[in-house]
Amino acid sequence: MIISGAGREFIIKDTHRGLYYEDGKLTKILEAGHYKIPPRKRFLTQLPTVECLLVDVRERELTLKGQEILTADKVAIRVSILVQYRVTDPKAAVHTVDSFEDRLYSDVQLAARRALASMTLEEILTNRNRLSEEILSDVTESAGSYGVTIRRADVKDLIFPGNLQEIMNRVLAAERHSQAQLVEARTRAEVDKIEAESRAEITRRDAQADADARRLREQAEAAATQAKAEAETQAYALRVKAAEALEDHPTLLRLTELETLRELAHNGNARLYFGLDRVRLNETDS
Repeated sequence: MIISGAGREFIIKDTHRGLYYEDGKLTKILEAGHYKIPPRKRFLTQLPTVECLLVDVRERELTLKGQEILTADKVAIRVSILVQYRVTDPKAAVHTVDSFEDRLYSDVQLAARRALASMTLEEILTNRNRLSEEILSDVTESAGSYGVTIRRADVKDLIFPGNLQEIMNRVLAAERHSQAQLVEARTRAEVDKIEAESRAEITRRDAQADADARRLREQAEAAATQAKAEAETQAYALRVKAAEALEDHPTLLRLTELETLRELAHNGNARLYFGLDRVRLNETDS
C-alpha cells in the first residue's frame, strides 16, 4: 500500500513498516507511529514529492500444493509444502526482487525438487523430517538475500501413484502388524518378568518370616529355661535357709511338726504311726 498526497496524515501500526521516499529515493524506514506527508511548497520553494510504501512484517504462510516431483529412483510423487515466513528487512524485500512472495514460492519449489531428487522413495518414507530439513536449509539462505526470514518449512502431504499407493498401504499395514506383535511380545516378557520377581520376593519374605519365627521361638525357649533355672536356684536357696533356721532353732522344727499334724487331722483318711521302730526292737529282743 502506497500513501501519498501533500498534507495527508497516516498511522503505521506495529504490524507494518513504512518505506519513506522523496522524489522516488528511499530516505528512511518508518517505525510504528503517526506521520504526515509535508506540503509540496514552502515559501515559494518546491519540495520533493513524498510517498510512503507500507510493508507487512507479520508472520505469514505460503502453501505449495500438489507439486509433482521425481525421486532419485524415478518415482513420481506429489508433495504439498507449508512455509512460514516473515519480512525482516523491508528495504531488501521491496528493492532486491520484483515480488518477494513470488520469488519465495519459486525458491521453495526448486528446493523441494532438489531435495526429493537426491532421496529415494524409501528414504523419503523412513525419514520424512530430513526432507523438510533440507528444504528449510536450502530456502533459508536464498530468502535471506531479499529480506525474508523462514520460520519453518514442512512437508504436509505426500501422494503416490495409485498402484504404488496400494503397495505402500500393504507395507504400512504389515509394519503396523509387526509393531503390534513386537509390543505384545515385549508386554508379555515384562509381565513374565514382573511375575517372576514377585514370586522370588514372596519366597524371600516367607523364608525371612520362617527365620524370624524360629529365632523368636528359640529366644523364648532360652528365656523359659533361664527363668526355670533361676526359679529352681531361688527355691533351693530358700530350702537351705529354712534348713539352717530349723537347725539353729529346734523349737521351729517342733512347731512345724505340730502344724503338719494339725493339717493331717482334718483328713479322715490320714493314718499316723508312732513308735513303730521301738515295737520292732522289743519283738526282736524277746
